[in-house]
Amino acid sequence: MNVAEPSLAPGAPVDALPRDYNFAADILARNLAAGRADKAAYVDPNGSYSYGALAERVERFGHALRSLGIRREERILICLTDTIDWPTAFLGAIKAGVVAVPVNTLLTEDDYAFMLEDSRARVLVVSEELLAKFNKAIGIAKDLMHVVVSGDNAQGHLRFADLIAAAKTEPVTAPTTRDDMCFWLYTSGSTGRPKGAVHTHADLRLTDELYAGPILGITEHDVCYSVAKLFFAYGLGNALTFPMSAGATTVLLPSRPTPDAVAELLKKHRVTVFYGVPTFYAGFLASSASPQQAELKLRRCVSAGEALPPDVGRRWRERYGVDILDGLGSTEMLHIFLSNRPGDVKYGTSGKPVPGYDFRLIDDDGKVVASRGEMGELQVRGPTSAVMYWNNRAQSRATFLGEWTRSGDKYVEDEAGYFVYCGRRDDMMKVSGMYVSPFEVEGALQSHPDVLEAAVVAWPDEDKLIKPKAFVVLKAPQQTGDDLARALQDHCRKQLAPYKYPRWIEFRSELPKTATGKIQRFKLRAEAEEN
Repeated sequence: MNVAEPSLAPGAPVDALPRDYNFAADILARNLAAGRADKAAYVDPNGSYSYGALAERVERFGHALRSLGIRREERILICLTDTIDWPTAFLGAIKAGVVAVPVNTLLTEDDYAFMLEDSRARVLVVSEELLAKFNKAIGIAKDLMHVVVSGDNAQGHLRFADLIAAAKTEPVTAPTTRDDMCFWLYTSGSTGRPKGAVHTHADLRLTDELYAGPILGITEHDVCYSVAKLFFAYGLGNALTFPMSAGATTVLLPSRPTPDAVAELLKKHRVTVFYGVPTFYAGFLASSASPQQAELKLRRCVSAGEALPPDVGRRWRERYGVDILDGLGSTEMLHIFLSNRPGDVKYGTSGKPVPGYDFRLIDDDGKVVASRGEMGELQVRGPTSAVMYWNNRAQSRATFLGEWTRSGDKYVEDEAGYFVYCGRRDDMMKVSGMYVSPFEVEGALQSHPDVLEAAVVAWPDEDKLIKPKAFVVLKAPQQTGDDLARALQDHCRKQLAPYKYPRWIEFRSELPKTATGKIQRFKLRAEAEEN
């Protein structure tokens, strides 16, 4: 099997990869062939791990799976915090031809029970501190054979460290192809049960070849850190695919990424490539723990997950001397396919298409918009699209339209070719017969010096007509009051068309969010329905 193919040209199609291909074997072999066996691949709270040590751990985990009777194409569910055990399990499964199914560590018992049942996982690999959420599911999961616990106390199950220590290091790579099922990522399930997006071996390498290599330009000298955890599509690229493809070093933080913890990490490890989400960037800027520019070594900062408010991007550049490269990606497309670029940043936009991806905007009648400046739902065509949602024919047919994938996002392409985010398809509202983007109103609110965060949703007035309502988190919560609410409305009126300003402003101590920091506007909208 050829696992050390040369880099692909930007925009290269999937068939530029060899037919016989295994991503884990490829990425490890490339680093070892480049002489990086002794170079740090990962640093976690327990120590530093070289590329050579990681390759050995991967071989051992693959052997352990085979010794447990796990066969090619069977699934293992991975629910791990961000430590060296995460890439070990993920790459070890892939190299063995076993399908890795990493899942969110912040879900409920019911979610985990569903995922174990839906994936038909034969092995559960779980962090010790998360095991309690699986106890009920373990007893009823019909296909589950083994539970492997990462931590000191396996509580009667197999212990990850013991399994690795007892396994062999002989190199074995399953005879997979670029189109074989490689891993699944479950979507958040905000509108129903989580859906397992099925990705192939080729998808991981292509996200690096199309986006990270040409746009981020990561090198082996970089030190990377991602606020988004490894189990997310965004975090998987940030903290595994991209740095490992370049031979860089990645710092892992298993605990919650608070501004204080991340500030210390950035300083201690001299991080050069930083991946965040908009709410974290805003919170970091507002934190008393945020360091000065001279204390950091940042050269690239990236944002995704939801659109970056322009004011946050500008304030970050002023504070740290480096732009935030805002982009759009999705679980279904695996990573960023629309992005701002170094030296070509236009805040308030998601940038321009990444080479290798095509776009179209579809209007309410299902037709491609006639000209730039017209809003439509973004659809994307590219080689990293998921094959399907596992065991979900109806949703697969609704999302994967032949070569095209629906993003669910409303966009406008401006005259210069930059794409401007307007909101999720189900977040958009019509006021006086005209579309209003919640993101535009939120951006106006967040440009006020007293505002930390804002979420805008459709809200019915006394006549049941839809108007914008804003939920606002202040930097100084004690400032709430009618006078400030009116001041925020006046602030919006100066920046927006008259029909767009928020008719009501409600102050909150926090906003409902996903584990990635995305604001859950649907929860706020539900309050309107209850009223």
